[in-house]
Amino acid sequence: MMTSVDTDLIRVLADPLRLQIVTLLARETLCTTHLVEETGAKQTNLSNHMKVLREAGVVDTEPCGRFIYYKLRPEVLAGLSEQFAALADSALAAAENKRACP
Repeated sequence: MMTSVDTDLIRVLADPLRLQIVTLLARETLCTTHLVEETGAKQTNLSNHMKVLREAGVVDTEPCGRFIYYKLRPEVLAGLSEQFAALADSALAAAENKRACP
């Protein structure tokens, strides 16, 4: 059985600012202004990172007046967690497997 992990999603989450954003959104739904205040990032930089997170399916947007709120999609992170768990299970099951050298 081949176990695979979503490397594109890992790349998206590997960026320190994006991981900080995801961590903040795990606690509450926030608008761009909140995220700028919390991260100290410039508005344009933050917007670029939010676009990456949206396109990767990690966050959903919710318009509210002239503001855009961002909400984390926990099922995406849960899916990634399940992929790693399956990889760990595979490693445990294969602990005694050793390929002989030629």
